[in-house]
Amino acid sequence: MALTNFTNLTTEQKTVWSRDLWAAARNASFTMRFTGKGPNSMIQRITELTKSEKGDRAVLTLVADLEGDGVVGDYTMENNEEAIKAYDTVITIDQLRNANRLAGRMADQKSVVNFRGTSKEVLAYWLADRIDQLSFLTLSGVAYTYNNSDVLRPVNPTGRNLNDLAFASDVSAPSTARWRQWDATNGLSAGDTTAIVAADTPTWEMLVETKAFMKDEYIRGIKGPGGTEYYHVFMSPQGIAKLKQSATFLANLQNAGPRTTANPLFSGSMVTQDGLIIHEFRHVHTSATWGSGAVSGQAVLFCGAQAMGMADIGLPYWDEDTFDYGNQHGVSIGKIFGLLKPQFNSIYTGSTAIDFGLVRVDTAI
Repeated sequence: MALTNFTNLTTEQKTVWSRDLWAAARNASFTMRFTGKGPNSMIQRITELTKSEKGDRAVLTLVADLEGDGVVGDYTMENNEEAIKAYDTVITIDQLRNANRLAGRMADQKSVVNFRGTSKEVLAYWLADRIDQLSFLTLSGVAYTYNNSDVLRPVNPTGRNLNDLAFASDVSAPSTARWRQWDATNGLSAGDTTAIVAADTPTWEMLVETKAFMKDEYIRGIKGPGGTEYYHVFMSPQGIAKLKQSATFLANLQNAGPRTTANPLFSGSMVTQDGLIIHEFRHVHTSATWGSGAVSGQAVLFCGAQAMGMADIGLPYWDEDTFDYGNQHGVSIGKIFGLLKPQFNSIYTGSTAIDFGLVRVDTAI
């Protein structure tokens, strides 16, 4: 009978469904485009756990530059070696699950196979979307109690809130040394959402000043082809719209590229000529209550290498079940992962516990 077969997937078949679902989730996820396994990735993806006395841990290692000036001439090198300073940052992991369940045979006359396929599609999108939301909240330093538009999420029973995730408590506010705002009059200034006014919209000058600030702060960019170093910049759709209205930015787009459909002005691509790759994304953190309480703003993220760590442990779980003597069908998925914005102590500025690979710049939109 079909009802019996619904829950009789073999281990191999469940693995295939889990793999397909994760492939669909990763393809749909905006965040996963920027992951990689090495330290040259914007989001370093860790897929294996490290054994320790405290159990399994996902460890992200940050290596600082050497501080000393070395040894000159024929002075003795032996016993004067400099130790490499590395910061092991532990990413807490947890499980996030969701499920679909039919009301019964009469409520939905689709076949069991169609229900399974439909569930895979919607659950894959759900998983990808939640990873995106959590990633941009983590990068922006905003608690999971809020959604990405700065509105409090509904409070559900314990275990049904994103803030119940074990790594939710690891979300840290933007560090003072890496948090800035764009002031239309004074340029790049110390971060303060209460000081944002409607005129503080993003401009080409903001991009140039922030990149220079990141260089001064020794924030490592991502190495591209030929050794070129670049940074990823993320803005909201309204933020991109305001940036395109900046006269200087528009002039650069018009004149710096070829007069073909490859020109960013026509292709929709937002790659600048200054090593900044600008992305538009709906889950960039925004707010309608900055400044005097009624100014709309966005948290622009300028990201270099190792801006965030992601523990991606195994494939999602895929489980199926029947209820009410086979009258109802259910599909459940679960994924173990963790997110962390790493921090370190800077040898250049003397700042402690500062965001490692990114700068947040608040603007009006």
